[in-house]
Amino acid sequence: MQRKYIYTGLGVLAALIVIYLLFFYSSNEGNFEILTEVKKGQFKVEITSSGELQALNSIEILGPIEARRYRIGNFTIETMVDEGTVVKKGDFIAALDKTELFGRLEDRRLDLEQTRAAYEQTQLDTSLVLRLERDNLINLDYEVGAKKLVLDQSQYEPPAIIKQNEYNYQKAIRDLQQAKERYRIKSLQEKARMVEVSARLREAELEVSQMQEALEKFTVLAPQNGMVIYRQGRGGKVKEGSQISSWDPVVATLPDLSTMQSITYINEVDIRKIKVGQSVVIGLDAFPDKILTGNVIQVANVGQQRPNSDAKVFEVLVRVNESDDLLRPAMTTSNSILIEEKSDVVYVPLEAINVESDSINYVYLKNGSKQEVKLGLANSNDVIIEMGLEEGQDVFLSTPEWSQNTSISLLAELNGKRNLKIEEPISVPDSSMRTGYQVRPVNN
Repeated sequence: MQRKYIYTGLGVLAALIVIYLLFFYSSNEGNFEILTEVKKGQFKVEITSSGELQALNSIEILGPIEARRYRIGNFTIETMVDEGTVVKKGDFIAALDKTELFGRLEDRRLDLEQTRAAYEQTQLDTSLVLRLERDNLINLDYEVGAKKLVLDQSQYEPPAIIKQNEYNYQKAIRDLQQAKERYRIKSLQEKARMVEVSARLREAELEVSQMQEALEKFTVLAPQNGMVIYRQGRGGKVKEGSQISSWDPVVATLPDLSTMQSITYINEVDIRKIKVGQSVVIGLDAFPDKILTGNVIQVANVGQQRPNSDAKVFEVLVRVNESDDLLRPAMTTSNSILIEEKSDVVYVPLEAINVESDSINYVYLKNGSKQEVKLGLANSNDVIIEMGLEEGQDVFLSTPEWSQNTSISLLAELNGKRNLKIEEPISVPDSSMRTGYQVRPVNN
């Protein structure tokens, strides 16, 4: 029974506390006031975006480019090392299916044997033909000598016999000369035949040799030290079982991890503020305590639409200054790009700024007055006060009760300078839009 009374008492007490919170705080919600102090110091305007690490330089690991010479359109990756494997120059990367090229190589080897046989047969034929011609020349030379001897011995014969022997001698000389010319032409013909078959043989040998070299390249090796990153193809990442084209035979990439870059995308509203050379502070989601620095090295001239988004963005490349073994491609980064920086300036939160008549910017001071201020540079949280406030003053972030019946203390320096064309409005969160007007700087 005693426990029952205790539990009942606790329940009643809890109910009273809930009723008190609901009615008391709701009735005083309108009187809730928030103050902040005007600060002075360094002021930064930054644009923050997420990005992804990539190697600044990388080498593409290629399959056999020569395969297209042999009418091989695609080849399949049979085996491949795991993505992220750290390899040294000459280490195994992947093995490609050699079946189609191996079949073509066997056909070419058969053609080579036939061409070699034809070459040897032509050699034999040439040797035989020229040998016969040389033998004929020797015989005709003997014939000329014999005819000359008969002519010399017939000097005492009747003139008709001498004349006949002279004719025979002259005919033997002509036959020898004709045979010599025929031998010269025959030599040129046979030489041409040998050049032709030699060329066919060299072509067949070269083709077989090149196919053997191409076949060796179906075993893909690392061209340098690095980490293997699978290539992103149309059907996803290239891996075991994937097919690659002989016209684009990239098997994987080998990034240089010593120099990294962060690829980020900036919306079209802010891209005009991004310039090459701007400083960047880079954070890593994988290592929250590690802070890196970098610089903008490239800003895209043409926007693009990211997947699942209607906004247009521009690609920005940020080079990472530091080198660290912990950095890996595809790590998520946060990039704070420094747009502008000012020292020793007075600034307040954007929520403290109010506007009236679309030209008068003011704050609520703790002393119960409305003070006009001249606004300067702004970032996503704060705005510089060029005139109207001093360091250490307290201003309201909320709208105080006395705000309705208090006039604004205007700055004499801004008389006649309000309602000018504004080049760059300051965007203020909804919580600060208390008067229904947009806060914007008033420039001289």
